[in-house]
Parts: sequence; C-alpha cells; structure tokens
Amino acid sequence: MVNDRGDTVLDLGPETGFARHSEGAFLDLADGTILFVWSRFDAGSYDDHGGASLVAARSRDGGLTWSDSEVLLDRAVDEAQNVMSVSLLRLQDGRIGLAYLRRRGFDDLRLMLRISTDEGKSWGEARCCIPGLGYHVVNNDRVLQLSSGRLLVPMAYHRAVEAPDGSAAFSGWAVTYFSRSDDLGETWQESGPLVLPYPSASGLQEPGVVELADGTLWGWARTDTGSQWEFRSSDGGETWSMPHPSRFASPRSPLSMKRLADDRLVAVWNPVASSPGRPRPASGWNDDRTPLVLAIGDAAGKEWAEQVVLEDDPDSGYCYTAIHELPDALLLAYCAGSAVHDRNCLVRLRVRRVPKPA
Repeated sequence: MVNDRGDTVLDLGPETGFARHSEGAFLDLADGTILFVWSRFDAGSYDDHGGASLVAARSRDGGLTWSDSEVLLDRAVDEAQNVMSVSLLRLQDGRIGLAYLRRRGFDDLRLMLRISTDEGKSWGEARCCIPGLGYHVVNNDRVLQLSSGRLLVPMAYHRAVEAPDGSAAFSGWAVTYFSRSDDLGETWQESGPLVLPYPSASGLQEPGVVELADGTLWGWARTDTGSQWEFRSSDGGETWSMPHPSRFASPRSPLSMKRLADDRLVAVWNPVASSPGRPRPASGWNDDRTPLVLAIGDAAGKEWAEQVVLEDDPDSGYCYTAIHELPDALLLAYCAGSAVHDRNCLVRLRVRRVPKPA
C-alpha cells in the first residue's frame, strides 16, 4: 500500500493577473515527457463562469520538476466565456485527444474534443461531444476510453432557469447522462438519464466512471445526502442500474477513481460528510472539502486498504483530483486553496507525487 503522502512538486496559487489555477489532467507523450494541462483564469474573476483558457506545463523527470506554463488553447479560439475541466487521453490509434468544456452561458456548456496527430504540438478542429444544447458539467480527467475503443463521457445536466431579469440562470439540481462514440469522436449518442431516487437539492452531480478488469463499468456521482451514489453498466454504458448509496461517505464534493495497470483501483476523495456541527473556516469558503484521502482497492472494488491522508488543513479545501500512474509513483493534481488566505478552495492548484502502491 501507499506508505506516505508524498511530496508537493508544483503549487500554483492566485497571482496578479491570474485569479485561479484549477482542474487539470496528465498525459505521457511518446518521448517520455509528461504533459500537464489545466485552466488558468485571467479575467479578474475566479468564478466558474469567469474568463479562462487552457495552459500547459511539461516534466521530463517523472513529475519532479515542471517547465514554465504556456497557453495551449485560448478561449477566444472557441468564442467562449472560458474553456476548462480538461481531460487528456491516448486514443487507440495513437493520436491524442484533448477534451474540455466550452462555456458560452448558463444554457450552453458542452464538451468539445480536439485531436492531435503530432504529440500535442498542434490540435485539430473542435468537435462537440454532446448533441443537445444545455448546461452539461463534465469534470476534469473524466473522459474514458473503454477497452472496446468506445469513448464515454459522464456528464451532469443542469437545467437553465429564468433569472428575475429574464436571463438564463443556473439550477443546482442535476441528472446524470452519458455520451458515447464508437468512431473516435466523429459521432456521438446519449444514454440516461439517471435520477437520484431520494429527496435532494443536488440530484446526481459530477459523475465519473471506471472500467473494471471484467469489463463492468462502475459509475458514481456526488450528492448532498452524505455519500457518493453508485451505478453500473454491463453493456458499455448504454444502460445503467438504479443509483444507490456507495461505501464512499463524502460532502457534496467529487470522488476521483482510476484503474491501475495491475487492475487495482485507486480512489481519492473527501471522506467526511457535511454536518451542522462540523467546524467551518474562520473566513472564506471550503465547502467541507477536507481532509483529502487516498485508498487502494482490489480489482472488483470490494476490498479497500486503509485510507492515507494526503491533506488535512481544516481551513483549506481539496477537490477535483486528476490521477496519473507512473512506474514508481502516482501524480495527483487537485484544487488546494486556503479559505482563509486564498478566500476560495478552488483557486490554488497543487501537484503531489505519491510513492507507487506496493
């Protein structure tokens, strides 16, 4: 199992001109370089609808040190309020996929996919992965390529509601859908919805999926009920079981999970549910997203080792973790802002290098 919490190898806090560094993803390039891409907010606001573009840094020593950042995709190219929540994946034909949310308003948030044929030096035209208009939340590091080659996108659909001034506004209640492609992103079909069968103000938000060694898909979504809810598919994401509470207690905060090369699972999440008596920061906002823990599970996700505490500052919040496996370590990138010093837990991005589980 993991024997320590590892070391911080990159820490990007709010700075002059950049109000937020947030939500990233990793990819191994053909020459051994690790590419790391994240959202940098550059228009004076750290709100989710603030101006942001995608930037990148590279490591040539296994994630120990990183290059200076460079703009990978400016939001102006997509005529967007922002581009964020990136996923990177090596497609089965060897090309690289860059998936990200393009935000144009509370009634138009959809996932786009660009393809690179030259190891990320340039990117093709954007393809929309979600056929219908609407506000569709897809977390970072969540787009999945199945063993069949199918691309699968777990997404939470939020209705746009009318604000008092007649404009479109955000509704927090969500249902989970899935978008899938069997031709490497050329065309897409949808399945769902999955609805939380329980009184809730959140519904099923920010879903994720992992493919188990036996081909079963195990999905989950955050809720306001004190735990993640789970669901499964045995047909590549076309149909799903009824959602039910999982073993993962948590506040309304995302769970991240990946399957390792040896078929074991690694999960990172906030394991303490919100409660009226839980201490709050003296100022700012962390939404109960502390501590942050890691656990290793067997190939079926039934047996889990003891949780390892990665972060536990009571005044900070930790969430939106990207997980990347190396031969000797795991790279974890996550939001790590201090509610007291940074005002908001989403504005700081931290990369931690954790020893590889034994």
